[in-house]
Amino acid sequence: MVLTMNLEEVKGLGKKQEVLIEAGIDSVEKLANANVDELTQLKGIGKATAEKFVSNAKDLLGISGDKISEGSQGEVDESSEVEDEEKRKPEEAEELEEKKKKLAGKKIEEGDFVLLKMTARTQKGKIFRVSSEEDAKKAGIYEEEKAKQGYYTPEFVIVGKPGFLNEGLTETLKDMNFFEKKSVRIPSTKAFGKRDPQKIERIGIAKFRKLNDGKNPEYGQDFTNKKGQRGVITNILQGKVIIDYNHPLAGQSIDYNLEIVDKIDEFSEKIEYFMISKGIPKENSAEFIINHAKDKTLEITIPKMFLFQNLTYLKFGLAMDLQTHMSDEIEDVKFIEIYEKMPIPQTPAESVMQKVEEYNKEHDHEHDHESEESK
Repeated sequence: MVLTMNLEEVKGLGKKQEVLIEAGIDSVEKLANANVDELTQLKGIGKATAEKFVSNAKDLLGISGDKISEGSQGEVDESSEVEDEEKRKPEEAEELEEKKKKLAGKKIEEGDFVLLKMTARTQKGKIFRVSSEEDAKKAGIYEEEKAKQGYYTPEFVIVGKPGFLNEGLTETLKDMNFFEKKSVRIPSTKAFGKRDPQKIERIGIAKFRKLNDGKNPEYGQDFTNKKGQRGVITNILQGKVIIDYNHPLAGQSIDYNLEIVDKIDEFSEKIEYFMISKGIPKENSAEFIINHAKDKTLEITIPKMFLFQNLTYLKFGLAMDLQTHMSDEIEDVKFIEIYEKMPIPQTPAESVMQKVEEYNKEHDHEHDHESEESK
């Protein structure tokens, strides 16, 4: 029988033990044989940290060989992770600079995956969309909850494909170059549409109460009818509730400042941005384990923190997007949810016996240590 050692015995794993287990590395043996480059793909694990993890696992198993890095016997603390993050930043900046040199002046093509930075203003000059938290604060539209959801970030767009931008922006992008800046005014017909009188509904107050769980209408209240149309109560007049189902910006031309700030080429990055576009925070997207099989099946393992959330619509929408826009590489999409067996609570007697055994082991260890010193 082969005895498998638990990850808990490896020095310095800390909270990263859960990350490793979710990635399928659930024993010391698997960690010792893990590929350092693959470990760096996991959340919060840089190269130096990955090397120390593997080295410490090998040391625990008594595997001979050169040390992967100095100080591998020591604890891997938060400072090493910060160092890894600090190292990655200049590397990422350097990669972007190289990409700019390679793509500068080149026209984007239909089907390219790009990141688009924008500032959007109404005809009256009110800013309602920005691509950075700094710009949001300057415009006075910053909301912490939206920031957590990644709202103030560049738009992820597939050039020429519907469903990402309005018609006017979709057309504008086709004529832009990589890393180009451009200002454009999009007419209402190609922005959020003209105001349609047919989308304004008048309902008697008594009837509205029945549709609104018996509650009275309020000015500015959001309301969704039985057809799923979302509107706003704009007036209450002569016993009637006026509900406008037009887009709030319908009938207005919109001014945009645009800049294409990056091109997304890597398969894993494309998956990540599709996940972010479905509402998964960027910092959590790395916790989803992705496995791409040769038969074009994509397996996505849901992390523990999302297991008890209702992800039905998110999973359906994500699968549809991936199958539609990455059809050359993805056919079937499988979502894997792992519910680990909960430990059986110990009885009082078992708990006492465990503590006695732990005390005896500790006492014997101290006794052996004292005996060695007395020699």
